[in-house]
Amino acid sequence: MTIQCDIAIIGGGIAGYTAAIRAAQAGKKVVIIEKEKLGGTCLHKGCIPSKSLLRSAEIYATLLKADTYGIKVAKDAVHLDFPGVQERKIQTVEQLYKGLQYLMRKHEITVMAGAGRVIGPSIFSPRSGSVAVELADGEMETVVPQHLIIATGSRPRTLPGLPIDSSQVMTSDDALVMEQLPESILIIGGGVIGVEWASMLIDFGVSVTLVETAARLLPGEDAEISAELTKQLRKRGVRILTGIQLKPETYAYQEGQASLEADTADGHVILTAEKLLVSVGRQANIEGIGLENTDIQLNRDVIRVNSHFQTTEPHIYAIGDVNGGLQLAHAAAHEGMTAVDHLLGNKQTPPGHVQIPRAIYTSPEIGSIGLTEEEARREGHDIKIGKIPFQAIGKALILGHPEGFAKVIADKKTNDIIGVHLVGPHATDLLSEASLALLMNAAPWEVGQVIHPHPTLSEALGEAMLAVDGKAAVI
Repeated sequence: MTIQCDIAIIGGGIAGYTAAIRAAQAGKKVVIIEKEKLGGTCLHKGCIPSKSLLRSAEIYATLLKADTYGIKVAKDAVHLDFPGVQERKIQTVEQLYKGLQYLMRKHEITVMAGAGRVIGPSIFSPRSGSVAVELADGEMETVVPQHLIIATGSRPRTLPGLPIDSSQVMTSDDALVMEQLPESILIIGGGVIGVEWASMLIDFGVSVTLVETAARLLPGEDAEISAELTKQLRKRGVRILTGIQLKPETYAYQEGQASLEADTADGHVILTAEKLLVSVGRQANIEGIGLENTDIQLNRDVIRVNSHFQTTEPHIYAIGDVNGGLQLAHAAAHEGMTAVDHLLGNKQTPPGHVQIPRAIYTSPEIGSIGLTEEEARREGHDIKIGKIPFQAIGKALILGHPEGFAKVIADKKTNDIIGVHLVGPHATDLLSEASLALLMNAAPWEVGQVIHPHPTLSEALGEAMLAVDGKAAVI
């Protein structure tokens, strides 16, 4: 059977379904081909389930220190029901999944459950871009679109020599479906995923060791942000080792304990824990989707695209993790909209990476956008910096979370804001104001003129903007 459409999308994650909705709103006939579940990694294996677990961990940790808020709760009266935590996660995902299915029906988007493979020129089309779809029952159908969008996402990367068995050695996918918590865990990788799991599990009462080969955690973030998070995680009990060289071939598992040898600046160590969590990044899903039948070019195992997310075959686009950009759900969604707008005739250049906000859901949270201080100096900017500690903000003290700071980086010559970095309570929720400021090429004094309600956490950002020119009122 052959299905004709305007746009076919391989992959029904946030990049794919956002692109589909954008195209359907423009009156286009759209087909999504998804071999697993609509919603992809973010909904089922990433953003949503992990943040549900993080919220439960936060509530549990808060109850254990309720006396700091003047509330007496007997320690033996607080019990962690981890199966209940997992059930809440499942319910949250299912509610959003049903909502997403409704959106597909509302916009009359066809969703095909099957594995899609791009085929070359054939009787169906004189150019590559048609898709052979193997359905669950083994039947084959062919989708013939005017434009094809590849949005196949990514999967957890593994370490050569360290076998993943989903029980003792896990990826983040495996960890999300744990039926019970381990007594101890070794997390390999101090990037975003690693630090979020470390923060969550220490709140759940697990003994956590976090190791990173780079000199510091979150090497892509501002150095001061990294240092603050490291301090706060250590304060909460996380053992952190950086600049470490692991020896995966030494992995062993005996009597309920996994062990792994490593070299550190202080010498050779043997790391032990009940379970290992490997969080060393993600790799693009480019295998088995028929790229060899096209003239699409790859660059370091991701699909090469231009600023509008076109591949080297102009009628085929690639969006989300598969093109090697920022591996963020909101970035993927924006790429989906940008790609569709472009194929519909909008040639406007989309925002670059520096205008994409980054959110990390540790405790304290991290929100950042634009250049780090190191990047700004490296690019030759003469900079000025404003920084306000959350300890100076009344709402942070009221919440019982005065850790961290807001940091604003501006160019002295142009007075434009070029970077904003937050580490502290609800930092991810505060970041959108900074995102708008960068989009509008605002100066710090302009944002500082905005009247921020009191007492709110947003005052930290407003005061940091004023601090750039030495006009903050709280320090």
